[in-house]
Amino acid sequence: MAVEKIKKPKKRSSTIFGYPLSIFFIVVNEFCERFSYYGMRAVLVLYFKYFLKWDEDFATTIYHTFVALCYLTPILGAIVADSWLGKFKTIVYLSIVYAVGQVVMAVSAIQDITDANKDGTPDNMTLHVALSMVGLLLIALGTGGIKPCVAAFGGDQFEDHQEKQRSTFFSIFYLSINAGSLISTLITPILRAQTCGIHVQQECYPLAFGVPAALMVVALIVFIVGSPMYIRNPPQGNIIVKVCKCIGFAVKNRFRHRSSQYPKREHWMDWAEEKYDKLLIAQVKMALKVLFLYIPLPMFWALFDQQGSRWTFQATTMNGNFGAITIQPDQMQTVNPILILILVPIMDTLIYPLISKCFNFTPLRRITVGMFLAALAFVAAALLQIQIDKTLPDFPSSTEGQVKFINMVNRDLQIQADNQTISLKAFGANEDYLTFNNQFTLVLEPGQQYNVKLDNGTRNTMAIIQGSKLGFEKFDDMTSKPEKGENALRVLNGFGSVLNVTVRDKVFNFTSNMSEYLSVSHGKAEFMIKDDRGSSCIYTQELGFGSSYTLIIPSTFTFGEMCSENIKAVMDMEPNTVHMAWQIIQYFLMTSGEVVFSVTGLEFSYSQAPSNMKSVLQAGWLLTVAVGNIIVLIVAEAATLKDQWAEYILFASLLVLVCIIFAIMAYFYTYTDPTKIEAQFGEMEPEEKEKRKSFDMPRKGSAESHKEDRRSSDSSSDDECTKQTKI
Repeated sequence: MAVEKIKKPKKRSSTIFGYPLSIFFIVVNEFCERFSYYGMRAVLVLYFKYFLKWDEDFATTIYHTFVALCYLTPILGAIVADSWLGKFKTIVYLSIVYAVGQVVMAVSAIQDITDANKDGTPDNMTLHVALSMVGLLLIALGTGGIKPCVAAFGGDQFEDHQEKQRSTFFSIFYLSINAGSLISTLITPILRAQTCGIHVQQECYPLAFGVPAALMVVALIVFIVGSPMYIRNPPQGNIIVKVCKCIGFAVKNRFRHRSSQYPKREHWMDWAEEKYDKLLIAQVKMALKVLFLYIPLPMFWALFDQQGSRWTFQATTMNGNFGAITIQPDQMQTVNPILILILVPIMDTLIYPLISKCFNFTPLRRITVGMFLAALAFVAAALLQIQIDKTLPDFPSSTEGQVKFINMVNRDLQIQADNQTISLKAFGANEDYLTFNNQFTLVLEPGQQYNVKLDNGTRNTMAIIQGSKLGFEKFDDMTSKPEKGENALRVLNGFGSVLNVTVRDKVFNFTSNMSEYLSVSHGKAEFMIKDDRGSSCIYTQELGFGSSYTLIIPSTFTFGEMCSENIKAVMDMEPNTVHMAWQIIQYFLMTSGEVVFSVTGLEFSYSQAPSNMKSVLQAGWLLTVAVGNIIVLIVAEAATLKDQWAEYILFASLLVLVCIIFAIMAYFYTYTDPTKIEAQFGEMEPEEKEKRKSFDMPRKGSAESHKEDRRSSDSSSDDECTKQTKI
């Protein structure tokens, strides 16, 4: 085993207010690192959808694959730190990998590096996708690898007589985690909403990823600057590896002696007694007993981590206007850390004591309640989605086409499309799109009949115009809601001459009488209409979120003081009317469930685990988060549910089912006191503890018994992990 070289100073590191000066570098490092991670993750799913142009299902799949990797790699980081490199070198090396990954992500979001034709769209999207995937892999390796090391390394800086200071340090440490999460989730979406670009101004994902990358570089520099002050303990072997070897030997030994001629043993782990001492085996038994209860827990995380994917997508179809403030869809994620800071003390000082007066609110009952609250959160999300769906357009299926008619003639018309009679006011339109198969018969006037063909899955506007006889022009419309709550605007010029039309300094590009769409944010929009003689007219339209309008400039339009009265705006898609504030209900239920589930789960697990097995349970807990995210990506790819609300109900139903299973498991669970069990082995004579059972059975290669290293690892940092709410 390679051991990290340690230069032991004659004196401990400098102190300030009784605390080692080195811990301040560690706290700042953790704040910057958490800012970097949560800031990048807050905008990640929107980056997939709007920059890489992935659909929501695939974006959700990749997002949860990334999160799963972030919670699988901590096991690797812990083994490397405890077995080979030591905590300090592991943190430094993987932080470099982490920082490089963040920089690669920022570079991947620069559209100009492949935008040769300067149209604002990357010409080589494959390069951007490849860079993004490389960046995410490096980030997952870095953030996961250092996760189990930083807190424990901070705990190593204290001497035995500094228990009080160590406890305070962990409180400040985990406060820095939540502070980094809260601030970054609030700021990074604002950075994303800014515009940047060399050729075309677009949402600034390079800035949204660049700032977290800069914070990660700062975190690395701060940590290295404190290097001379750190106390570095050598790697002493990883308990997870030892436990896995013990379990593996028990399974292999049991399989080797599966014949009925060998006497049965009380527990299958007892088959490890030929090689491992009874104390370690008893400790593994206690840990496995708790780990067995972890089996249903991934389903909770499957719902919880969709706050950053499905719930963010849900927010993009809602109204984010909070008075003078506009909330970005990804900013709604800040509700979670804010509620955590509020609910944790309320639960501990008010809710739990009140419930305890009525009945025994055991930890396992709390965990069950937490899972049920998460299921309720998804029921609330489903009910909200149903209300949102009522405001969304009914787009055509893959075998249909839709048409809206606009009358550009200065008289009322009555036309027929197949067997439907449609009345149109002068310079007006029918209110809703009409759905047809791939073709229909259009009668504009008696004797004027046309067979109109439609492309499947398309929306079209048919402008009825007056020539020697009535005719029409067909234009393609949008077949999806405008992205990111923007409004899609276009102009239909029936004036008969060329007009220059702008809105907020954006110029409408006319390839025919109908302009191309422009994307405009919510608020008051002033259209400036000019002709080649310099005459101008201003038309004002109030815009909401996610609407689409066609501005009609009729043939009767004239410049002058009353010019705007001749202009009409036809609404093609209604704005989002359901307010984002309604999401607070589901966030409140989910965060309440997290506080009851996560904090209680860790506290229960550690109270039931031996002193040297806490890191094993920490690894198992992180593994449940990873498995939960794997469940999401499986459902996102495999489920064929057409409606999003149905998927929410599916997840809620699965969690309720798992909740019932867990409640049954909890009912039959017997609480143990690991301290007493360990004390029983401690009272045994040394020779009795080293004694191995001997059996009259053939053994391949009689090997000399090896003494196991029983050095008890310092568990102070593990105990403090129960305070962590943002793992």
